[in-house]
Amino acid sequence: MTEARHFWQLQKQLDVETDFMMYEPDERVYDLGRTEELIESADFLMVAEENGKLLGYISGERGEFRRNQHSVYLVLGLLTQARGKGLGTALLEQLESWARSENMRRLELTVEVTNQPALALYQKMNFLIEGTRRDSMCVAGQFVDEYLMSKILF
Repeated sequence: MTEARHFWQLQKQLDVETDFMMYEPDERVYDLGRTEELIESADFLMVAEENGKLLGYISGERGEFRRNQHSVYLVLGLLTQARGKGLGTALLEQLESWARSENMRRLELTVEVTNQPALALYQKMNFLIEGTRRDSMCVAGQFVDEYLMSKILF
């Protein structure tokens, strides 16, 4: 099985396991070419695996304009079985190390206010809440707020 297919399966499983990722369980369309393109074009992408099984990933995208090129927007997803084992911390540390080596100044993300485990992880890693995006997500018919969080690296 190809790397892209494994990665797509990880994302699809995350869509089913959690309400905290962007896609709903039946929303992600499999397109091998698009997944390969996503992998190849990512500024930063790292997966966590154990015994050949993907357990989670982190991605980081630089700002595309001169005024925000110093900023990296990140997405982190971990399967239920992988949570609480230090993988989220390890993935964030790898992203931060890469960002520092690339002279990035700012890491940023959004997290649903009800996602307490993720919020605790980000706060442990010294991310600060900058604001609240009110009713930014609609999950199972309910509007949910998100926190905008960031970490300044230097």
